[in-house]
Amino acid sequence: MVRFDPVLAEMRFGSGLSPVIAPPASAAQMLAHLQGPDHAADRFAVETFTQYRERVIRVQAAWKVRQTERGSEAATLARKSVNLEKKAARTERLRWLGQQILRRTWTEDALRERLVGFWADHFTAQGKAGMLRWSATPYVEESIRPHVTGRFEDLLVAATTGPLMLHYLDQYRSYGPNSRRAAQQGGADGLNENLAREVLELHTLGVGAPYDQDDVRALALLFTGLSYQPEKGFVFRKPLAEPGVHEVLGVSYGGAKARLQDIRAALRDLAAHPATARHIAQKLAVHFVADAPPPPLVAHLEARFIQTGGDLMQVTAALLEHPAAWEPDLRNVKPPFDYLSSIARALAVPQTRFDALKEGDMARMLRQPLQEMGQPWEAPPGPDGWPEADGHWITPQGLAARLRWAMTWPAMMVPDLPDPRAFVTLALGDRAPEPVRFAAMAAENRAEGVGLILASPAFQRR
Repeated sequence: MVRFDPVLAEMRFGSGLSPVIAPPASAAQMLAHLQGPDHAADRFAVETFTQYRERVIRVQAAWKVRQTERGSEAATLARKSVNLEKKAARTERLRWLGQQILRRTWTEDALRERLVGFWADHFTAQGKAGMLRWSATPYVEESIRPHVTGRFEDLLVAATTGPLMLHYLDQYRSYGPNSRRAAQQGGADGLNENLAREVLELHTLGVGAPYDQDDVRALALLFTGLSYQPEKGFVFRKPLAEPGVHEVLGVSYGGAKARLQDIRAALRDLAAHPATARHIAQKLAVHFVADAPPPPLVAHLEARFIQTGGDLMQVTAALLEHPAAWEPDLRNVKPPFDYLSSIARALAVPQTRFDALKEGDMARMLRQPLQEMGQPWEAPPGPDGWPEADGHWITPQGLAARLRWAMTWPAMMVPDLPDPRAFVTLALGDRAPEPVRFAAMAAENRAEGVGLILASPAFQRR
Protein backbone atom coordinates (compact mmCIF):
# COMPACT_ATOMS: atom_id res chain seq x y z
CA MET A 1 0.00 0.00 0.00
CA VAL A 2 1.30 3.46 -0.93
CA ARG A 3 1.62 5.99 1.86
CA PHE A 4 1.11 9.41 0.27
CA ASP A 5 3.63 12.07 1.26
CA PRO A 6 2.57 15.61 0.23
CA VAL A 7 6.08 17.06 0.67
CA LEU A 8 7.65 14.31 -1.40
CA ALA A 9 4.89 14.74 -3.98
CA GLU A 10 5.86 18.37 -4.54
CA MET A 11 9.56 17.61 -4.63
CA ARG A 12 9.55 14.53 -6.85
CA PHE A 13 6.57 15.18 -9.10
CA GLY A 14 6.43 18.98 -9.01
CA SER A 15 8.76 21.93 -8.69
CA GLY A 16 9.24 21.92 -4.94
CA LEU A 17 7.49 23.46 -1.97
CA SER A 18 5.83 26.87 -2.01
CA PRO A 19 5.21 29.07 1.04
CA VAL A 20 1.81 30.14 -0.32
CA ILE A 21 0.49 27.12 -2.24
CA ALA A 22 -0.39 24.03 -0.23
CA PRO A 23 1.01 20.72 -1.46
CA PRO A 24 -1.48 18.19 -2.83
CA ALA A 25 -3.45 16.22 -0.29
CA SER A 26 -3.48 12.99 -2.28
CA ALA A 27 -2.51 11.37 -5.55
CA ALA A 28 -6.17 11.55 -6.52
CA GLN A 29 -6.05 15.32 -6.16
CA MET A 30 -2.95 15.48 -8.37
CA LEU A 31 -4.73 13.48 -11.06
CA ALA A 32 -7.87 15.59 -10.71
CA HIS A 33 -5.83 18.73 -11.37
CA LEU A 34 -4.38 17.09 -14.47
CA GLN A 35 -7.84 16.31 -15.77
CA GLY A 36 -9.04 19.86 -15.11
CA PRO A 37 -8.44 23.15 -16.92
CA ASP A 38 -4.90 24.23 -17.68
CA HIS A 39 -4.97 27.33 -15.49
CA ALA A 40 -1.22 27.99 -15.62
CA ALA A 41 -1.23 28.18 -19.41
CA ASP A 42 -4.14 30.61 -19.31
CA ARG A 43 -2.58 32.80 -16.62
CA PHE A 44 0.94 32.87 -18.04
CA ALA A 45 0.24 32.71 -21.76
CA VAL A 46 2.72 32.11 -24.55
CA GLU A 47 2.14 31.97 -28.29
CA THR A 48 1.11 28.80 -30.02
CA PHE A 49 2.96 27.87 -33.19
CA THR A 50 -0.08 28.89 -35.22
CA GLN A 51 0.14 32.36 -33.70
CA TYR A 52 3.91 32.47 -34.18
CA ARG A 53 3.48 31.71 -37.89
CA GLU A 54 2.03 35.20 -38.32
CA ARG A 55 5.50 36.57 -37.50
CA VAL A 56 7.04 34.26 -40.10
CA ILE A 57 4.50 35.33 -42.71
CA ARG A 58 5.26 39.00 -42.12
CA VAL A 59 8.99 38.40 -42.50
CA GLN A 60 8.49 36.44 -45.71
CA ALA A 61 6.36 39.23 -47.14
CA ALA A 62 9.05 41.77 -46.28
CA TRP A 63 11.76 39.61 -47.86
CA LYS A 64 9.69 39.41 -51.03
CA VAL A 65 9.54 43.19 -51.19
CA ARG A 66 13.31 43.39 -50.74
CA GLN A 67 13.89 40.98 -53.60
CA THR A 68 11.41 42.47 -56.05
CA GLU A 69 12.06 46.17 -55.34
CA ARG A 70 15.78 46.30 -54.68
CA GLY A 71 17.23 49.76 -54.16
CA SER A 72 13.85 51.36 -53.51
CA GLU A 73 12.60 53.04 -50.36
CA ALA A 74 10.12 50.18 -49.97
CA ALA A 75 12.99 47.69 -49.89
CA THR A 76 14.75 49.74 -47.21
CA LEU A 77 11.60 49.81 -45.11
CA ALA A 78 11.17 46.06 -45.64
CA ARG A 79 14.71 45.41 -44.39
CA LYS A 80 13.99 47.44 -41.26
CA SER A 81 10.75 45.53 -40.82
CA VAL A 82 12.60 42.21 -40.95
CA ASN A 83 15.09 43.37 -38.33
CA LEU A 84 12.30 44.59 -36.06
CA GLU A 85 10.41 41.31 -36.39
CA LYS A 86 13.54 39.33 -35.50
CA LYS A 87 14.25 41.53 -32.51
CA ALA A 88 10.65 41.21 -31.32
CA ALA A 89 10.82 37.42 -31.60
CA ARG A 90 14.07 37.29 -29.63
CA THR A 91 12.61 39.52 -26.94
CA GLU A 92 9.42 37.51 -26.76
CA ARG A 93 11.39 34.28 -26.47
CA LEU A 94 13.06 35.61 -23.33
CA ARG A 95 9.68 36.62 -21.95
CA TRP A 96 8.42 33.09 -22.57
CA LEU A 97 11.30 31.81 -20.45
CA GLY A 98 9.99 33.93 -17.61
CA GLN A 99 6.42 32.79 -18.26
CA GLN A 100 7.45 29.15 -18.00
CA ILE A 101 9.22 29.77 -14.71
CA LEU A 102 6.13 31.61 -13.46
CA ARG A 103 3.96 28.64 -14.42
CA ARG A 104 6.05 26.42 -12.18
CA THR A 105 6.16 29.06 -9.45
CA TRP A 106 2.44 29.62 -9.11
CA THR A 107 0.70 26.49 -10.36
CA GLU A 108 -1.38 24.24 -8.14
CA ASP A 109 -1.01 21.63 -10.89
CA ALA A 110 2.76 21.14 -10.65
CA LEU A 111 2.75 17.64 -12.13
CA ARG A 112 1.38 19.01 -15.42
CA GLU A 113 4.38 21.32 -15.78
CA ARG A 114 6.76 18.45 -15.15
CA LEU A 115 4.99 16.27 -17.71
CA VAL A 116 5.13 19.05 -20.29
CA GLY A 117 8.85 19.36 -19.66
CA PHE A 118 9.35 15.60 -19.93
CA TRP A 119 7.47 15.20 -23.20
CA ALA A 120 8.95 18.36 -24.71
CA ASP A 121 12.37 16.86 -24.10
CA HIS A 122 11.28 13.46 -25.44
CA PHE A 123 10.18 15.15 -28.66
CA THR A 124 13.02 17.65 -28.83
CA ALA A 125 12.89 20.08 -31.76
CA GLN A 126 14.87 23.26 -32.35
CA GLY A 127 14.77 26.00 -34.94
CA LYS A 128 17.95 26.14 -37.00
CA ALA A 129 17.49 29.15 -39.26
CA GLY A 130 15.42 32.26 -39.84
CA MET A 131 12.45 33.02 -37.64
CA LEU A 132 12.13 29.38 -36.65
CA ARG A 133 15.19 29.79 -34.40
CA TRP A 134 12.93 31.28 -31.72
CA SER A 135 9.90 29.02 -32.11
CA ALA A 136 10.60 26.12 -29.74
CA THR A 137 8.25 27.38 -27.03
CA PRO A 138 5.33 27.85 -29.47
CA TYR A 139 5.99 24.33 -30.80
CA VAL A 140 5.70 22.87 -27.30
CA GLU A 141 2.62 24.96 -26.56
CA GLU A 142 0.79 23.65 -29.61
CA SER A 143 2.16 20.17 -30.33
CA ILE A 144 3.05 18.89 -26.84
CA ARG A 145 1.18 20.57 -24.02
CA PRO A 146 -2.40 19.75 -25.10
CA HIS A 147 -1.58 16.02 -25.37
CA VAL A 148 0.32 15.16 -22.16
CA THR A 149 -2.78 13.66 -20.56
CA GLY A 150 -4.21 12.16 -23.76
CA ARG A 151 -3.18 9.18 -25.84
CA PHE A 152 0.45 8.68 -26.76
CA GLU A 153 -0.44 8.05 -30.39
CA ASP A 154 -2.03 11.50 -30.64
CA LEU A 155 1.02 13.10 -29.04
CA LEU A 156 3.28 11.20 -31.44
CA VAL A 157 1.33 12.34 -34.49
CA ALA A 158 1.19 15.95 -33.28
CA ALA A 159 4.93 16.11 -32.58
CA THR A 160 5.97 14.26 -35.75
CA THR A 161 3.90 16.48 -38.02
CA GLY A 162 4.73 19.67 -36.14
CA PRO A 163 6.35 22.19 -38.52
CA LEU A 164 9.30 22.73 -36.20
CA MET A 165 10.04 19.00 -36.04
CA LEU A 166 9.85 18.76 -39.83
CA HIS A 167 12.26 21.69 -40.05
CA TYR A 168 14.63 20.48 -37.31
CA LEU A 169 15.15 17.03 -38.86
CA ASP A 170 15.08 18.30 -42.47
CA GLN A 171 12.00 16.25 -43.30
CA TYR A 172 10.30 19.08 -45.19
CA ARG A 173 12.90 18.75 -47.97
CA SER A 174 12.80 14.95 -48.25
CA TYR A 175 11.39 13.44 -51.44
CA GLY A 176 11.18 9.91 -52.76
CA PRO A 177 13.27 8.53 -55.65
CA ASN A 178 10.11 7.83 -57.66
CA SER A 179 8.24 10.99 -56.72
CA ARG A 180 7.24 13.76 -59.10
CA ARG A 181 9.92 15.97 -57.54
CA ALA A 182 12.60 13.36 -58.29
CA ALA A 183 11.46 13.24 -61.92
CA GLN A 184 11.77 17.02 -62.11
CA GLN A 185 15.25 16.79 -60.60
CA GLY A 186 16.41 14.21 -63.12
CA GLY A 187 16.13 11.27 -60.73
CA ALA A 188 18.27 12.86 -58.00
CA ASP A 189 18.03 11.15 -54.61
CA GLY A 190 16.40 13.55 -52.15
CA LEU A 191 15.49 11.08 -49.40
CA ASN A 192 16.27 12.14 -45.83
CA GLU A 193 16.13 9.49 -43.09
CA ASN A 194 16.55 11.76 -40.05
CA LEU A 195 12.93 11.88 -38.91
CA ALA A 196 12.29 8.19 -39.56
CA ARG A 197 15.37 7.22 -37.57
CA GLU A 198 14.52 9.43 -34.61
CA VAL A 199 10.89 8.31 -34.56
CA LEU A 200 12.02 4.69 -34.28
CA GLU A 201 15.08 5.16 -32.07
CA LEU A 202 14.03 8.00 -29.77
CA HIS A 203 10.29 8.63 -29.93
CA THR A 204 8.83 5.10 -30.02
CA LEU A 205 10.67 1.77 -30.00
CA GLY A 206 13.98 2.86 -28.50
CA VAL A 207 17.61 1.92 -29.06
CA GLY A 208 18.10 -1.83 -29.45
CA ALA A 209 14.47 -2.48 -30.36
CA PRO A 210 13.55 -4.96 -33.13
CA TYR A 211 14.02 -2.80 -36.21
CA ASP A 212 16.79 -2.45 -38.77
CA GLN A 213 18.01 -0.14 -41.51
CA ASP A 214 15.41 -1.50 -43.93
CA ASP A 215 12.69 -0.35 -41.54
CA VAL A 216 14.30 3.09 -41.25
CA ARG A 217 14.42 3.50 -45.01
CA ALA A 218 10.89 2.21 -45.53
CA LEU A 219 9.56 4.64 -42.91
CA ALA A 220 11.57 7.47 -44.48
CA LEU A 221 10.00 6.69 -47.85
CA LEU A 222 6.58 6.64 -46.25
CA PHE A 223 7.25 10.01 -44.56
CA THR A 224 8.04 11.79 -47.82
CA GLY A 225 5.49 14.52 -48.39
CA LEU A 226 5.41 15.67 -44.77
CA SER A 227 6.13 19.39 -44.97
CA TYR A 228 4.92 22.83 -43.92
CA GLN A 229 4.22 26.28 -45.29
CA PRO A 230 4.17 29.47 -43.22
CA GLU A 231 0.72 30.37 -44.58
CA LYS A 232 -0.83 26.98 -43.77
CA GLY A 233 1.34 25.27 -41.19
CA PHE A 234 1.61 21.52 -41.70
CA VAL A 235 0.94 20.33 -45.27
CA PHE A 236 1.20 17.02 -47.10
CA ARG A 237 2.96 17.69 -50.41
CA LYS A 238 2.10 14.92 -52.84
CA PRO A 239 4.79 15.88 -55.41
CA LEU A 240 7.43 14.93 -52.82
CA ALA A 241 5.75 11.73 -51.69
CA GLU A 242 7.03 8.30 -52.73
CA PRO A 243 4.25 6.10 -54.17
CA GLY A 244 4.05 2.38 -53.56
CA VAL A 245 3.93 -0.03 -50.63
CA HIS A 246 6.44 0.37 -47.78
CA GLU A 247 6.96 -2.36 -45.20
CA VAL A 248 7.82 -1.25 -41.66
CA LEU A 249 8.28 -3.94 -39.01
CA GLY A 250 6.54 -6.45 -41.26
CA VAL A 251 3.45 -4.28 -41.85
CA SER A 252 2.70 -2.84 -45.27
CA TYR A 253 1.59 0.77 -45.69
CA GLY A 254 0.75 2.83 -48.76
CA GLY A 255 -0.26 1.92 -52.28
CA ALA A 256 -0.33 3.30 -55.79
CA LYS A 257 -0.98 6.79 -54.44
CA ALA A 258 0.77 8.31 -51.41
CA ARG A 259 -1.67 9.25 -48.67
CA LEU A 260 -1.33 11.03 -45.34
CA GLN A 261 -3.57 8.48 -43.62
CA ASP A 262 -0.98 5.76 -44.29
CA ILE A 263 1.63 7.77 -42.43
CA ARG A 264 -0.72 8.28 -39.50
CA ALA A 265 -1.53 4.57 -39.49
CA ALA A 266 2.17 3.70 -39.24
CA LEU A 267 2.68 6.17 -36.39
CA ARG A 268 -0.27 4.74 -34.49
CA ASP A 269 1.05 1.20 -34.94
CA LEU A 270 4.46 2.29 -33.65
CA ALA A 271 2.78 3.94 -30.68
CA ALA A 272 1.06 0.65 -29.81
CA HIS A 273 4.18 -1.54 -30.18
CA PRO A 274 5.28 -3.36 -27.00
CA ALA A 275 8.82 -1.99 -27.41
CA THR A 276 7.39 1.52 -27.27
CA ALA A 277 5.67 0.70 -23.98
CA ARG A 278 8.98 -0.50 -22.51
CA HIS A 279 10.87 2.50 -23.81
CA ILE A 280 8.40 5.06 -22.46
CA ALA A 281 8.06 3.26 -19.12
CA GLN A 282 11.82 3.26 -18.62
CA LYS A 283 12.16 6.94 -19.51
CA LEU A 284 9.34 8.00 -17.19
CA ALA A 285 10.77 6.01 -14.29
CA VAL A 286 14.23 7.46 -14.83
CA HIS A 287 12.94 11.00 -15.06
CA PHE A 288 10.75 10.92 -11.98
CA VAL A 289 12.43 8.40 -9.69
CA ALA A 290 16.09 7.49 -10.32
CA ASP A 291 18.75 7.04 -12.97
CA ALA A 292 18.51 3.28 -12.27
CA PRO A 293 14.79 2.86 -11.46
CA PRO A 294 13.41 -0.25 -9.74
CA PRO A 295 12.47 -2.84 -12.40
CA PRO A 296 9.05 -3.51 -10.82
CA LEU A 297 8.13 0.15 -11.32
CA VAL A 298 9.16 0.06 -14.97
CA ALA A 299 7.20 -3.16 -15.48
CA HIS A 300 4.13 -1.62 -13.86
CA LEU A 301 4.24 1.42 -16.15
CA GLU A 302 4.84 -0.76 -19.19
CA ALA A 303 1.87 -2.98 -18.36
CA ARG A 304 -0.45 0.01 -17.88
CA PHE A 305 0.69 1.53 -21.16
CA ILE A 306 -0.14 -1.70 -23.00
CA GLN A 307 -3.42 -2.30 -21.16
CA THR A 308 -4.75 1.19 -21.90
CA GLY A 309 -3.39 1.56 -25.42
CA GLY A 310 -1.02 4.31 -24.39
CA ASP A 311 -3.47 6.39 -22.32
CA LEU A 312 -0.99 8.80 -20.74
CA MET A 313 -3.40 9.80 -17.98
CA GLN A 314 -3.58 6.16 -16.89
CA VAL A 315 0.18 5.72 -17.22
CA THR A 316 0.68 8.75 -14.96
CA ALA A 317 -1.77 7.25 -12.48
CA ALA A 318 0.26 4.02 -12.56
CA LEU A 319 3.37 6.02 -11.70
CA LEU A 320 1.70 7.64 -8.68
CA GLU A 321 0.21 4.41 -7.37
CA HIS A 322 3.40 2.35 -7.26
CA PRO A 323 5.30 2.12 -3.93
CA ALA A 324 8.68 2.49 -5.62
CA ALA A 325 7.71 5.99 -6.71
CA TRP A 326 7.40 6.99 -3.06
CA GLU A 327 10.74 5.82 -1.77
CA PRO A 328 11.84 8.63 0.56
CA ASP A 329 15.38 9.13 -0.74
CA LEU A 330 15.65 11.82 -3.40
CA ARG A 331 17.92 10.34 -6.06
CA ASN A 332 17.66 12.69 -9.04
CA VAL A 333 19.49 16.00 -9.41
CA LYS A 334 17.42 18.89 -10.69
CA PRO A 335 18.56 20.10 -14.11
CA PRO A 336 19.28 23.85 -14.18
CA PHE A 337 15.86 24.98 -15.44
CA ASP A 338 14.13 22.89 -12.81
CA TYR A 339 16.53 24.22 -10.18
CA LEU A 340 15.84 27.86 -11.08
CA SER A 341 12.10 27.19 -11.16
CA SER A 342 12.12 25.51 -7.75
CA ILE A 343 13.96 28.49 -6.25
CA ALA A 344 11.39 30.87 -7.71
CA ARG A 345 8.63 28.68 -6.27
CA ALA A 346 10.25 28.43 -2.85
CA LEU A 347 10.52 32.22 -2.72
CA ALA A 348 7.07 32.79 -4.29
CA VAL A 349 8.60 35.35 -6.65
CA PRO A 350 5.71 37.55 -7.80
CA GLN A 351 4.78 37.97 -11.45
CA THR A 352 5.39 41.70 -11.17
CA ARG A 353 9.10 41.10 -10.61
CA PHE A 354 9.35 39.16 -13.87
CA ASP A 355 7.23 41.72 -15.70
CA ALA A 356 9.61 44.45 -14.55
CA LEU A 357 12.67 42.75 -16.06
CA LYS A 358 13.93 44.27 -19.29
CA GLU A 359 15.39 42.15 -22.07
CA GLY A 360 18.94 42.61 -20.81
CA ASP A 361 17.93 41.71 -17.27
CA MET A 362 16.17 38.57 -18.47
CA ALA A 363 19.27 37.52 -20.34
CA ARG A 364 21.61 38.30 -17.45
CA MET A 365 19.47 36.87 -14.66
CA LEU A 366 17.92 33.83 -16.37
CA ARG A 367 19.35 32.88 -19.75
CA GLN A 368 23.01 33.39 -18.88
CA PRO A 369 22.88 31.41 -15.60
CA LEU A 370 21.23 28.49 -17.44
CA GLN A 371 24.10 28.57 -19.91
CA GLU A 372 26.67 28.61 -17.11
CA MET A 373 24.95 25.73 -15.32
CA GLY A 374 25.15 23.63 -18.48
CA GLN A 375 21.60 23.86 -19.87
CA PRO A 376 21.41 26.67 -22.43
CA TRP A 377 17.81 27.67 -22.95
CA GLU A 378 16.08 25.62 -25.66
CA ALA A 379 19.37 24.29 -26.99
CA PRO A 380 19.76 20.60 -26.05
CA PRO A 381 22.81 18.88 -27.55
CA GLY A 382 20.83 16.76 -30.02
CA PRO A 383 17.44 15.23 -30.90
CA ASP A 384 17.69 12.93 -27.88
CA GLY A 385 17.21 15.96 -25.62
CA TRP A 386 18.91 16.61 -22.30
CA PRO A 387 20.73 13.83 -20.43
CA GLU A 388 18.98 12.43 -17.36
CA ALA A 389 22.15 11.17 -15.66
CA ASP A 390 23.03 13.12 -12.52
CA GLY A 391 26.68 13.21 -13.49
CA HIS A 392 25.90 15.46 -16.43
CA TRP A 393 24.72 18.21 -14.07
CA ILE A 394 27.15 17.72 -11.18
CA THR A 395 30.24 19.36 -12.60
CA PRO A 396 32.60 21.89 -10.98
CA GLN A 397 31.51 24.65 -13.36
CA GLY A 398 27.83 23.81 -13.01
CA LEU A 399 27.94 23.65 -9.22
CA ALA A 400 29.84 26.94 -9.02
CA ALA A 401 27.21 28.60 -11.20
CA ARG A 402 24.42 27.21 -9.02
CA LEU A 403 26.10 28.54 -5.89
CA ARG A 404 26.57 32.02 -7.40
CA TRP A 405 22.96 32.16 -8.51
CA ALA A 406 21.59 30.92 -5.18
CA MET A 407 23.60 33.53 -3.29
CA THR A 408 22.70 36.51 -5.51
CA TRP A 409 19.45 36.04 -7.44
CA PRO A 410 16.98 35.76 -4.51
CA ALA A 411 17.86 39.21 -3.13
CA MET A 412 17.37 40.76 -6.58
CA MET A 413 13.92 39.23 -7.00
CA VAL A 414 12.58 39.31 -3.43
CA PRO A 415 13.52 42.53 -1.60
CA ASP A 416 12.33 41.20 1.75
CA LEU A 417 13.93 37.78 2.01
CA PRO A 418 12.46 35.36 4.56
CA ASP A 419 14.21 34.54 7.81
CA PRO A 420 16.45 31.55 6.99
CA ARG A 421 15.41 29.83 10.23
CA ALA A 422 11.85 29.67 8.94
CA PHE A 423 12.73 29.38 5.26
CA VAL A 424 14.61 26.12 5.73
CA THR A 425 11.33 24.44 6.69
CA LEU A 426 9.34 26.28 4.02
CA ALA A 427 11.77 25.10 1.32
CA LEU A 428 12.53 21.57 2.53
CA GLY A 429 9.72 20.70 4.95
CA ASP A 430 10.51 18.03 7.46
CA ARG A 431 13.17 16.68 5.10
CA ALA A 432 15.67 19.44 5.91
CA PRO A 433 18.93 17.80 7.09
CA GLU A 434 20.37 18.96 10.39
CA PRO A 435 23.51 20.48 8.80
CA VAL A 436 21.31 22.66 6.59
CA ARG A 437 19.22 23.76 9.58
CA PHE A 438 22.41 24.63 11.44
CA ALA A 439 23.70 26.66 8.49
CA ALA A 440 20.41 28.56 8.38
CA MET A 441 20.70 29.33 12.09
CA ALA A 442 24.35 30.41 11.88
CA ALA A 443 24.13 32.61 8.76
CA GLU A 444 25.30 36.18 9.21
CA ASN A 445 22.42 37.64 7.22
CA ARG A 446 19.27 36.61 5.39
CA ALA A 447 20.79 36.57 1.91
CA GLU A 448 23.55 34.24 3.05
CA GLY A 449 21.21 31.96 4.96
CA VAL A 450 18.68 31.68 2.13
CA GLY A 451 21.49 31.11 -0.37
CA LEU A 452 23.04 28.32 1.68
CA ILE A 453 19.68 26.55 1.90
CA LEU A 454 19.07 26.85 -1.84
CA ALA A 455 22.61 25.69 -2.65
CA SER A 456 22.41 22.66 -0.37
CA PRO A 457 22.38 19.15 -1.88
CA ALA A 458 19.03 18.58 -0.20
CA PHE A 459 17.42 21.36 -2.21
CA GLN A 460 19.12 20.39 -5.46
CA ARG A 461 17.59 16.91 -5.55
CA ARG A 462 14.08 15.82 -6.37
